[in-house]
Amino acid sequence: MREETYKGLRAVAAENEDVQAIVVPEAGGKLVSLRYKPTGKEWLLDSGSRPLRPPVYGSTFTDGDMSGWDECFPTIDRCQADIGEERVALPDHGEAWSLPWSWAIQGNGLVCSVEGVALPYRLTRTLTLGHGASLSLSYEATNTGKVPVPFLWAAHPQFRADEPTRILLPEAMPELLCVHGGQSLATGRTYRAAEIVRVKPELTGDGTKFYYPGTVPEGWSGLYGEDSGNYLLIYAPVESVPHWGVWIDRGACNDRTAIALEPGIGYYDSLERAVANGTAVTLGPGKSYRWRLDLKLGSGEWRAA
Repeated sequence: MREETYKGLRAVAAENEDVQAIVVPEAGGKLVSLRYKPTGKEWLLDSGSRPLRPPVYGSTFTDGDMSGWDECFPTIDRCQADIGEERVALPDHGEAWSLPWSWAIQGNGLVCSVEGVALPYRLTRTLTLGHGASLSLSYEATNTGKVPVPFLWAAHPQFRADEPTRILLPEAMPELLCVHGGQSLATGRTYRAAEIVRVKPELTGDGTKFYYPGTVPEGWSGLYGEDSGNYLLIYAPVESVPHWGVWIDRGACNDRTAIALEPGIGYYDSLERAVANGTAVTLGPGKSYRWRLDLKLGSGEWRAA
């Protein structure tokens, strides 16, 4: 682990022989770079022509830099939440992405944390490099208040699709529910996964989003670059991260084609909806919920362990 500067902001880099990951804590704890060193493959979009700067709390996500890996917590969509006897408004893509995170290097891990504004919570994420081309993101959400607090969480990585890219899914997930059809698909319709998993880099101005309906049967997904042979796999324990979505942006919001693989807690997007359908997690005062993601990078033949 080492401190450095990334686009003028204070950053922390974790690096071994195979992987380099860079985090900018003051910009929502954003993971700004994830590079597989043997081939030089950078998986995350940078901010491009947009300035990278600490976001303004409560701002609209698409008005920001549209880069890297953000954490959507405690919601994705703007909505309201009942906290005790209060009804609280939650901003676009939640709070965590638009707040500065504190950080510390502890052993071989980078520990970042953020305190809630609208809701009383503390979200902590620890990044640890594994052996070879692997890393882990371990999370803990804690209720720091005196009343029950519900939450929804989703990873929001803007992965590059600068070559024909295939979304890798378990065979046990043959169909996906379209929750945002954009210009070309029907919202609310179920599509065969085979119809949507291949993404070309060309911009069309379209954007679509899908969820596996309900709890996922297996906790992994990934991306495979068809020209380069680079791959990325994400593992999430079904017991603690039971949902999965994907946002495919062909220029609807970003200036380059991006794929956001979104393992998540709560179904789907709106905390208000997840509370109503029973998929949100509710923490009692002082209680915590823990989960993790494990990532593996590589090139050539891939296998989901």
